[in-house]
Amino acid sequence: MTKQINLSKVASAELCQLPKLLQLEILSDFNNLPENMETDNSGKIGRLQRDGRTVFRFRAGDYRIYFSPTDHGWLIHRVVHKNTLEDFLYRSNLPLGDEDKSLAENANFWELIGPPGKEK
Repeated sequence: MTKQINLSKVASAELCQLPKLLQLEILSDFNNLPENMETDNSGKIGRLQRDGRTVFRFRAGDYRIYFSPTDHGWLIHRVVHKNTLEDFLYRSNLPLGDEDKSLAENANFWELIGPPGKEK
């Protein structure tokens, strides 16, 4: 069974700003998520948790996709170029060593992702 990919309004707008071929490459990479993200050790997947909410980060080339699993697939919250994310980390004065832990602990990141369940 194929899993469905849904985009938040913000992620859709971010993706639409990219050239069509790049959009296809990013979504193709994302469509190849490992079956078990919990045990993946490829370094492409990160996990951010706060207040009972979990958002995953997937590395697709130079882009980072922030998403949550749903009953039928995934909801993509954001599609961010890695340099933009690095800029966000720098402006937030976060240590760059442990990207996922730093992001999960920063309230600004959760505002960037948006409120849960309101993306559609």
